Amino acid sequence: MAGNTFGRVFTVTSFGESHGPAIGCVVDGCPPGLALSVDDIQQDLDRRKPGMSRHVTQRQESDTVEILSGVFEGKTTGTPIALLIRNEDARSKDYGNLIDTFRPGHADYTYWQKYGIRDHRGGGRASARETAVRVAAAAIAKKWLNEKYGVVIRGYLSQLGPHKVPFKSWDSVGANPFFVADPAVVAKLESFMDELRKAGDSVGAKITTVAEHVPVGWGAPVYAKLDSELAGAMMSINAVKAVEIGAGFGSVTQRGSEHGDELTPDGFVTNHAGGILGGISTGQDIVVTIGIKPTSSIRVARRSIDKQGRPVTVETHGRHDPCVGIRATPIAEAMMALVLMDHALLHRAQNADVKTSTPKIRASAKKTSRSSKPSGPAKLNPDPDEA
Repeated sequence: MAGNTFGRVFTVTSFGESHGPAIGCVVDGCPPGLALSVDDIQQDLDRRKPGMSRHVTQRQESDTVEILSGVFEGKTTGTPIALLIRNEDARSKDYGNLIDTFRPGHADYTYWQKYGIRDHRGGGRASARETAVRVAAAAIAKKWLNEKYGVVIRGYLSQLGPHKVPFKSWDSVGANPFFVADPAVVAKLESFMDELRKAGDSVGAKITTVAEHVPVGWGAPVYAKLDSELAGAMMSINAVKAVEIGAGFGSVTQRGSEHGDELTPDGFVTNHAGGILGGISTGQDIVVTIGIKPTSSIRVARRSIDKQGRPVTVETHGRHDPCVGIRATPIAEAMMALVLMDHALLHRAQNADVKTSTPKIRASAKKTSRSSKPSGPAKLNPDPDEA
């Protein structure tokens, strides 16, 4: 199986299955000298891990990470960093009825047709369990980006099923099980999820991710556009079916006079472009929203076929997220961090010496509405290459 390595300079190669002994990854290309400990990685893994509320899978995994290489005396050495997370609570017997059948909406059928062999236990390699190592690897990227450039990457759940959630404050996101930025909607979402879980069904979600203080100039035209690589990275997350950059599909109904973000000596007036123009970062907040489909493993009976092509009815029991989007915020943050880390290193390699006489304007000329400017007051982007 090819396609398990992400990135060009800062690369992540993941391995393992949902019900195997462990999952893990090898991170290569991390600059030497970054102070790194298990605690730096564990805090993001704890945000993503299962069993944190009644609204997600009750699989009990500590997701304790082990650093096997690449760190000496508390600092990265520039050599490959191997990370390991052991699976502790797999219940393979829950998947016994899927040996010869395929779940509608899941990768069961396509994996079988492509490889002729399939690990049916928890979805094997197709399980969202694999995303834990992405979060672990991205914790390294997040720390380096923040220390070197002041980049801050955050996300929140902006819609759960039919319920759109307004943005109120970043302070609320870490204080509820849904990662929503408005505490007033939590009770309504809990009732909605309780009813959904009783019905044995599932629902989708939207996640919005924001990167603040990204310097102007990251990304490249044509085939290495920052937005195209962000879109590809987000689509690599299990169950993601849509990606929007900035105004996204909303730009279809906008006029050019509205969509184009005007520049003034004091900064950009709006951010409909989501912080990227021509595939290159503008210095504004980078805003990416993803659409996540409903979980495929549900108790509701659905039509399918078995390996012989005969009609069957499939009901999936066991421990599953009724909405995988609830735990997806740290995963979306992770993929954004991995892309930005890769592009930061690519930019540094080719363009670190480029200087222009045009001043780098502020990210925003004024505080605007949530739809066009998802962060707080604008600040000058730190530019360590000009320090």
